[in-house]
Amino acid sequence: MSTPAAFDVHWRTAWSALGIDAPPATLRDALLARYAEPHRRYHTLQHLGECLDAFERERTRAQRPGEVALALWFHDAVYDLQAQDNELQSANWARDALRAAGIDAAAAQRVHDLVMATTHDALPVDADAQLMVDIDLSILGAPAERFAEYERQIRAEYAHVPPEVFEPRRRLILGHFLARDPLYQTPVMRARCEAQARTNLRGAIGD
Repeated sequence: MSTPAAFDVHWRTAWSALGIDAPPATLRDALLARYAEPHRRYHTLQHLGECLDAFERERTRAQRPGEVALALWFHDAVYDLQAQDNELQSANWARDALRAAGIDAAAAQRVHDLVMATTHDALPVDADAQLMVDIDLSILGAPAERFAEYERQIRAEYAHVPPEVFEPRRRLILGHFLARDPLYQTPVMRARCEAQARTNLRGAIGD
């Protein structure tokens, strides 16, 4: 998991890639506070740190690395367990924050679109969106111990949902990802995560 110092480096590096200094730390701190909300169990600072660390390994593959990095910062910024538009609210926040910081409208909209790609409703076709989605889904291809922890964290987030409702819905979601062929759209993430993800998903679903 990233340390406070590492988050600060990730933050400043993302803005630097866009050619400007990072805005006041109040925005970064507001985002970190969201990921630290007490109702979260998986969509936490741990998840944000894992995504940012994964992106640093792959940043040379991004067409617009600053935009992907900031989209990752914002992608789960809003996470209300009762809402159906978390990604949209997060994407709107990202777009508004970038515009307020002086980023041009086209770039701010691209960041908005990258966040919206994490709804996972359709396979992305844009190269940066493919990288963004693959990083968000890299947890599916994590080592077995981390994947098991992830599954426990998701269940804890939805502890208010009774097992007879949660379990079939969860199998449906995981089955949706397992049915993708390939699951990962970028070659490097496919090579790193695909086989383990399929093993993890089959075990979780019970196939």
